[in-house]
Order: sequence, then structure tokens, then C-alpha cells
Amino acid sequence: MTAVRDIELLSVIVTTYDRDDALEAVLRSLARQSDRNFEIVIAEDGSRPSTARLAERWKSRLSIALKHVGHAHDGFRGGEIRNRGIAASAGEICVFLDGDCLPGADFVAAHRRLHEPGWFVTGNRILLSRELTDAVLAGALQPETWNFAALLQQRLHGGINRLLPTLHLPLGPLRKLGRGSWKGAQTCNLAVARRDLDRIDGFDCAYTGWGLEDSDLVVRLLRAGVRRKDGRFATGVLHLWHPPNDRSQLPANRARLDEVIGGDRVRAVHGLSRVGTDDDVTRRQNCIAPQGSAQQGSAQQGSAQPSAAPR
Repeated sequence: MTAVRDIELLSVIVTTYDRDDALEAVLRSLARQSDRNFEIVIAEDGSRPSTARLAERWKSRLSIALKHVGHAHDGFRGGEIRNRGIAASAGEICVFLDGDCLPGADFVAAHRRLHEPGWFVTGNRILLSRELTDAVLAGALQPETWNFAALLQQRLHGGINRLLPTLHLPLGPLRKLGRGSWKGAQTCNLAVARRDLDRIDGFDCAYTGWGLEDSDLVVRLLRAGVRRKDGRFATGVLHLWHPPNDRSQLPANRARLDEVIGGDRVRAVHGLSRVGTDDDVTRRQNCIAPQGSAQQGSAQQGSAQPSAAPR
């Protein structure tokens, strides 16, 4: 197992939309990684030309590969742009990271260490205040390099919302206690083997607008027999402040998730295998809308109902 981990290439897929200052800070953090056997894939959900120029500048500054994929902006299409990132990746493990989340120097190494065949790893985050975020984006601060004492000071002064994710603890078998639960898993910090993403056909583009495309992915991973491993106290990231996302599509997405939980489907309705096969308009038109109007119930429970994963 150790030898396999030593040679596996990891692909860190960074999603972004029109926030070059945050992306710059994320790339700076990734450039400091202690584990150098990884590539970066910037997955751009339709930004200005400046994002492409930023990616080009960083290509010449990094000692690791950097790729840049994107599509025209047509609202929030997080699932689809992540599929494009997966399709462009070369790694055996895909680590999803939001373009406003700053990883510590051992982020890639920790995800490599926690990886096991048949398991995906869910990480967590610390939220930065608006004031601290402004200072970071102004270039005055680099919080991904701070030690515990510096982060403690920020916690005492309201700069961050919690401190525990900064601790590194060897939890061992405790990491597998939630092996069958989808609740709380988010693609701002999530690692999945490429072969498992291929099995379920990646993200489902039926989810448009903010919310729950990551829950759908995890439900289907569990149903396919891939189990959940907790990356807390090992892979935590610092999440830069941003205004609340538009949640107007959340009821429709919740209905889609309810339908997935209540069914037995493993593969996406319109997923990874369709990347590059048709234009964006056709992709949206071919997405199957959910039946019924259920917007509550099982989508809020986070139970292990959809999981048939072996223990």
C-alpha cells in the first residue's frame, strides 16, 4: 500500500468563477505543498479573460503541471465544470478544492496518506471573517503558513470561526465511523479515486444553481460500494469569506436529491462521459428533471439509507 501511494499522481481540481484574487492565494498555497507528486487543474465556471492570464502566469512559476479548463458562464454549473476538470486530469486520485479555500503545506500529503482503495475522503474547513479575508486578498497575510498560536489569536479576535480543524490528530479507525453517511460531505475538500468517479459517471449536470450536486455524488458513491473516510484533523482548509450564494435553485436541487436517495441509480443522468460530446445548450436540455415536488424529507436527514457499502 505504501509503495502504491508513493507513485500515485494526485489531481487537485480547483473550481473558480470570477475571483482571481482568491485563486491567486489558492495557487500560492498549492505551490508550497510538501508532496510534489500532483497536478493542478483549474476548472473555471465561466470567468473573465483575466483568469486564463492568471493561469498562464502561474504555469511558468510552478514546478508541477497546471492545466486550465472552462466553459461559457451560464449560471452556477459546479457539477459540470468539475466533470470537465476530471476529464482533463491525469491523476489516479482527484482532490476537489474550491477556488477560495487555502490548504496548508501538508494538504496533498495528508490526502495521499489517507487514501485507500474503495474509500473517499471528506475534509472540512475554517471560515475566515470578511475583514481577515480582505487583508489576505490585499496580499498582506498568508494564513496558510500560520502556526497554532497565530490561528488561536485570530480565533480570539473573531478572524476565524473555529480552531479545531487546525489540529492534526491520528484518529485511526475512528475515521471510518461514518462510512455510510453522505451528510456534510462537500466538494470544497473531497478526494475520490478516478476509477470510482468513472464508475458513477462523475457529477450530474442536472444540478444547476448552487447546492447539493456534491451530496448527489456522495450518495451514488456510497450506493456503488465506495465508503466514506473522515479527513478531519488532517486535511482542513481555510475558507475565504464571500457573500452568500444565490440559493434560488436549491428547492429544485433538493427534489432531485430526494429522488436519487429514494431510487437505486448509481450513474449520473448526464455525467462525466458526456463531456465534450455536445454543446452546453443540448447538455442542459437533455438533463432529466425530477418527478414530484418533494423538497424536504430524506434529503435533510443525512442517513445511510442510500448506501449499500460493505463494512
